[in-house]
Amino acid sequence: MATIPSEQIKTKEILDWKGLHLLNFRTSSCSQKLRIYLNLKKISWTSHSVNLAAGKNYTEWFLGINPKGLIPVLVDDGHVEIESNDILMYLEKKYPQNPLIDEHEEENMNTLLKDEDVLHEDIRNIAYRYMFGGLGKKSSKGLEVFKNYKSSNSELDKLKMKEVEFYETYGEEGITDDAVKQSLVKFCERYDKFEGRLTNQKYLMGDKLSLLDLAWFIYSYRLYVSGFPFRKFYPHVSNWFHNLYSQNEFYKEVNDPLILKLIRQYAKITTALNARSIKALMPN
Repeated sequence: MATIPSEQIKTKEILDWKGLHLLNFRTSSCSQKLRIYLNLKKISWTSHSVNLAAGKNYTEWFLGINPKGLIPVLVDDGHVEIESNDILMYLEKKYPQNPLIDEHEEENMNTLLKDEDVLHEDIRNIAYRYMFGGLGKKSSKGLEVFKNYKSSNSELDKLKMKEVEFYETYGEEGITDDAVKQSLVKFCERYDKFEGRLTNQKYLMGDKLSLLDLAWFIYSYRLYVSGFPFRKFYPHVSNWFHNLYSQNEFYKEVNDPLILKLIRQYAKITTALNARSIKALMPN
C-alpha cells in the first residue's frame, strides 16, 4: 500500500500543503534515493527533516501521517505517498520528461524494485554493524509509544510490527554474525547477476540510467563504505558504482557528516580486530 487516503491522515495540516513536499532525513538511505531522483529530474520540492536519530518518526505528529513510522513520505498537494520505490514510480508518471523507465518496462521495473526492496532489512544489518558501529538502538520509551500507537489503518498497524520486532531484537542482541552472513549471501546472489550484465552495458538495464540504478546505488554505497570487496569480486559493478558516485547529484546526497565517518572508521577497526569484518564473513 503506497497511498494513504486523506481520511486516514490524523495530522490534518499536511493536507493543505501546496506543491511537492518530502519528509526525509539526511542519512536515511531511502531518503537519499528520492533526493537523487529529484536532483536528476530537476524537480522543485520542499524538504521537511524528520530526525530519526532523535526518534521524531515516533511522535504523534509523524505517526499521524505514516503509522509505519518510516520515511520518506511524499506529500503532493495534500496527496500522501509512502514507500520509496512506490514514490519513485508515482513521480515518474507525474514527471515523464527525461524518463528513468524505458517505454513498456513499467511492469518489469516494478518486479525488479520489489526484489531490491526485500533486501531492506539485509542492508540494515550491514549498516548497523559497519556504518553505525552498534548505534541506532531505540529508546524503550519511544519504541513503546510506536508499538502502542493505533491508527485508522489496521494493515499499516500490522506492518509496523516488523519494525518493532527488528528494533526490539537489535536492542537485545545487536546484529549477529549469522545475520550478516545471511545478508551477504543475498547481496552476492544479486551482484553475481549484475556483474554479468555490466560486462557489456553501462547500466543495470542497458545503456541508459534507470530507477533500478538509483535503487541499487544506495545499497552499493552502504556496502562500499562498510568494506564490501567490490573491486576484487565484482570489478564491473565497482566501475558502475564509481561512475555514479563521481556525479554530484549522487555524491552530495550520500556524503556522510563527519561524525558518522568517524563512527564508521571506529566500527571498521574494531570489527577487523575481532575478525568480524565483511571480508571475513563473506561467503566462500
